Amino acid sequence: MLKKKEFDTYKIASDYIKTKIGGDVDIGIILGTGLGKLLDDMKEKIEIPYEDIPGFLLTTNKSHPGKFIYGRIADKHVLCMAGRFHYYEGYDHDELAMPVYVMKLLGVKTLILTNAAGAINWNIEPGDIVVITDHINFAGLSPTRGNNLEEFGQRFFPLDNLYDKKLRDLAKASAIEEGFSLKEGVYFYAVGPFFETPAEIRAMRSLGADMVGMSTISESITAGHCGIKVLCLSLATNYSTDRAKNMDGSEVEDVANKSSHRFRKLILNILRKLD
Repeated sequence: MLKKKEFDTYKIASDYIKTKIGGDVDIGIILGTGLGKLLDDMKEKIEIPYEDIPGFLLTTNKSHPGKFIYGRIADKHVLCMAGRFHYYEGYDHDELAMPVYVMKLLGVKTLILTNAAGAINWNIEPGDIVVITDHINFAGLSPTRGNNLEEFGQRFFPLDNLYDKKLRDLAKASAIEEGFSLKEGVYFYAVGPFFETPAEIRAMRSLGADMVGMSTISESITAGHCGIKVLCLSLATNYSTDRAKNMDGSEVEDVANKSSHRFRKLILNILRKLD
């Protein structure tokens, strides 16, 4: 028997969060690996562990704290996810839609996605920040599979401007003001948790991919379904496996920590400019 998605599941979770934050949310941010320094600038923080939210998912990644953090950044009411969810943790694709649907019910209209990813493009180096223009989802991840919830959006919906061009332009302008420039690229989704083979990377490159990672796509597609504008920023934390040998993931957090100050300044500048 097919598992049916229930609107009330998301409503109960969002109602619980509302009782804790007591206000509206302007912007949602999902923090990638090693990118939590942004929270240092948050005022009037309220922390909500995922395990306290009725029916919510639980993170199994030890590097992800596993909580929502609400507060003010650059005079915006911001809800951050410190700890995201992945298919490789054992969740079904439709379960991965939950965080963004809950954010929608909390009033989020703009979602900033960040991630740590591998650099496929020869012109992208570890430490570069890449604004994502598009993605390739050959894994078939479909967070909106199953019965459609009309409360969020129509069954069939376009993805041609999923990564909002105005937000991308704003991000590029903000980076220049901070003294550096952003690369642009296409994100290739891989299921993980293993790193890709060199042959797979060569295939991805030939298909037009610039970055590869194990997250983000479920969140961006769900946002597209429910009408949330998306800005996605990938931090290149490592070379792809045809450019580096014997990767074990240790380099990811190391590069992310070294780049966190620049990434933080960029996000703050973007938040100041957002309506």
